[in-house]
Amino acid sequence: MTDAQETAADTALRTTGGAPPDDDVPANGLPIPLLEPREGIPPVVETDEALAEVIAAFAAGGGPVAVDAERASGYRYGQRAYLIQLRREGAGSALIDPVGCPDLSGLGEALAGAEWILHAATQDLPCLRDIGMVPTRLFDTELAGRLAGFPRVGLGAMVESVLGYALEKGHSAVDWSTRPLPEPWLRYAALDVELLVDLRDALEKELDRQGKLEWALQEFDAIASAPPAPPRKDPWRRTSGMHKVRRRRQMAVVRELWTARDRIAQRRDVSPGKVLSDTAIVEAALAVPANVAALTALPGFGHRMGRRQLEQWQAAVDRAKALPDAELPQPGQPVAGPPPPRAWADKDPAAAARLSAARTAVSALAEELNLPQENLITPDTVRRVCWEPPAATPDAVSAALQGYGARPWQVELVTPLLVTALTSAG
Repeated sequence: MTDAQETAADTALRTTGGAPPDDDVPANGLPIPLLEPREGIPPVVETDEALAEVIAAFAAGGGPVAVDAERASGYRYGQRAYLIQLRREGAGSALIDPVGCPDLSGLGEALAGAEWILHAATQDLPCLRDIGMVPTRLFDTELAGRLAGFPRVGLGAMVESVLGYALEKGHSAVDWSTRPLPEPWLRYAALDVELLVDLRDALEKELDRQGKLEWALQEFDAIASAPPAPPRKDPWRRTSGMHKVRRRRQMAVVRELWTARDRIAQRRDVSPGKVLSDTAIVEAALAVPANVAALTALPGFGHRMGRRQLEQWQAAVDRAKALPDAELPQPGQPVAGPPPPRAWADKDPAAAARLSAARTAVSALAEELNLPQENLITPDTVRRVCWEPPAATPDAVSAALQGYGARPWQVELVTPLLVTALTSAG
């Protein structure tokens, strides 16, 4: 049994519907299937009246609130939420349809002072923010698991290894925009928040035992206070297979096709990949077809595609072909910060030596602390410090790390390593 499981064993878990009580844990040590929410599947909240009742119940509840969101990635355009799940002591569980109740700012305000428990918070916070739910304090059970050294940090894996229960895994990638939502999906959704409070409590004890609780709290504060991410610059450059596209005219084809696809996907509210695949976009860019007949012969533009669709894609290709050279995209985005590390040895051998020494030291400390290197300090931060190094003094390195957004616990642990790396590699 791991230390985290021993910690969890001390947690007074309430008996869960569909599962035996704690003293009936199977002798074979297998996880207990979690089959039903404690109070059954709550009704889906779809009206303002029902939402007002939920807001009142959760405002009157106590302790932290477990929060989860289901999206329809791969089916719908964007990352909007199609179901919100919550659970709080004294209020039970709730399932809210943000299509029927698109403004949840009242619920967000009612829970403003509470700690929100999320798993992989950065994935859900953008869609929660869009409907008016913004936490001021949070506990991220996935990040807690990383800091505590768990090798597998998915929700199912964490609930199983820490609490000894097995969550159903069958509906995570379904189309949550479906209406009405099938009962098995709703059961799965309700179970996702069923044990989040228990998981949070067990992980807090484990982090405290390892001396990492303050680190985790600083990380959670950083997530909660982070502003929304700015829109990506030139998102078309992230087209899968883009590395095959070398010429500027071909890059213009990718840009025109990507932009046309995005406009159509947004209008239809479907995932862009369902309109036209990335593979098809890259094939068209490499071939730069002269007409619809040539386009039809390419992978992804076969006979199933209607004439009108083919013509709109060929029109995008033709727009790219007609662009003057001055308006063609440049081969790469302007790089803010250091070049790729593979180029350092040629561009600046001293910087390459600093980076090698720093990476070795960070890797060794992360292994000693039993946490991922990227959670000890981001690789980008290490690269920036090594490429344009501050003075090799603790104060200067600390200031540089803080300027790049490192948290106090990271600054304290990493500063001595980088001072040594900057000094030894000169």
